[in-house]
Amino acid sequence: MPVDISKEKARSGLNSGRQKLANKLAVAFTDPHEPMRSRMATGKAIRDSVPRISHADFRRVDTVDPLAIIVNQTRTRLPQLVPIRHARMLVSPFAFLRGSAAVMAADLAASPTTGFAVQACGDMHVSNFGVYGSAERRLIFAINDFDETIPGPWEWDVKRLAASAYVACAHLAGKKNDCQDAAWATVAGYQEHLRRYARMGYLETWYDCIDSDRVLESLSPGVHDKAHAILDKARTRTNLQVLEKMTDLIDDQHRIVENRPFVVRERRTSTGRPIKEALGHFLLSYLNSLAPERRVLLSRYKVLDIARKMVGVGSVGTGCWVVLLEGEDSTDPLFLQIKEAQPSVLTPYLPPSVQNGNDGQRVVNGQRLIQGSPDIFLGWGELDGTHFYARQLRDMKGGIDIEPGEVRPVGFVEYCRLCGWGLALAHAKSGDPAMISGYIGKSDEFVEAIVRFAGAYADQTARDYDTLTAAAKNGKLKVAAKGY
Repeated sequence: MPVDISKEKARSGLNSGRQKLANKLAVAFTDPHEPMRSRMATGKAIRDSVPRISHADFRRVDTVDPLAIIVNQTRTRLPQLVPIRHARMLVSPFAFLRGSAAVMAADLAASPTTGFAVQACGDMHVSNFGVYGSAERRLIFAINDFDETIPGPWEWDVKRLAASAYVACAHLAGKKNDCQDAAWATVAGYQEHLRRYARMGYLETWYDCIDSDRVLESLSPGVHDKAHAILDKARTRTNLQVLEKMTDLIDDQHRIVENRPFVVRERRTSTGRPIKEALGHFLLSYLNSLAPERRVLLSRYKVLDIARKMVGVGSVGTGCWVVLLEGEDSTDPLFLQIKEAQPSVLTPYLPPSVQNGNDGQRVVNGQRLIQGSPDIFLGWGELDGTHFYARQLRDMKGGIDIEPGEVRPVGFVEYCRLCGWGLALAHAKSGDPAMISGYIGKSDEFVEAIVRFAGAYADQTARDYDTLTAAAKNGKLKVAAKGY
């Protein structure tokens, strides 16, 4: 039977939390013309009403039912893929955390906030960082998943990232001290670099990026070989590499190879439209979201093929398509990924004033704001009332594989500090680093508080994972066979 949250109970708690947050976010975007020291002092003053140690607390409110939230999400997903999503979430507690951003959003909504808003990632965890090719063809390290991005409290991103570092380190067979070190490095990296951005000029911050050279400089010599291997592999992940991997030559034309259920050739969309007709309508909408010079470039390519593709953990079941285009000849391919954009998991807990009319546009605008130099074909569109965003499928993208045997806990701690830096840069570009840094301060008090929160939330994640596992065993949750 479907599991539902008590609507009356949830609505009451939701409205109350929304109003409190709305009142706080009213002061979120401060006057950037105020001197940096003044804005830092304003942040510091907030400690009186929101002590830094208060962030250490985690107590789940009784309106949050993780199983109900996960089941309710299935209502907007392709039914045949829902059991695969559940199977991927049940691989480990870390996989569960990655796929349960909606659960943590409900938990974070009850936590203390300073009222300083940023363009929040919304699904901030250590696997949502990686390298990608900038428009200038440099390898940049940054956040790489923006499905849930929306203006919101900066603390929510920090807490989810620190908790993910703790849970991921445990997944790597790290001991409790290792897990605490990973969470500590995450928040300390955020604190250190945010304070630096607070003292930088606006243009200097905007142009700042974490390129491959700075990545290597930040890491100890002992992990350089591993880092070089990841960077070198990313440089090979081009459209030509995808062409070789995902297509076959049929009647002198490249065609995407079907690999069910991961890659499926469909004749019609879920709304019944013929695929080619639907793609044509979407592209007309999508092209309007691109800058004129990008439209000219894209118009030189012709569409050869399209297929549905399953991606990620939390995203499984949402619409996702891969389009193969060809330019001058078969040596000039372009792969676009068109992904459905549903409302952010943070939306129910934020005031209506921060909402966007099109969720594809929300994702794109958020990415453009906090990633710095995003994909040149990043844009959005709409088809039959469904919102999508598009980008290149693979353009020098890469990252670490957070699995036992692939990463050692010691090297992982260094990676976590790098993630903290990446989040600090994103928040500095979209929010007020001086106010946030003024609040955090130079001492370890805030870092210690978040590490305590991360440990408590890791315990909660383990309990939620057990709840989901039990639901799968007793038939309340449909789960696909292993191997997905």
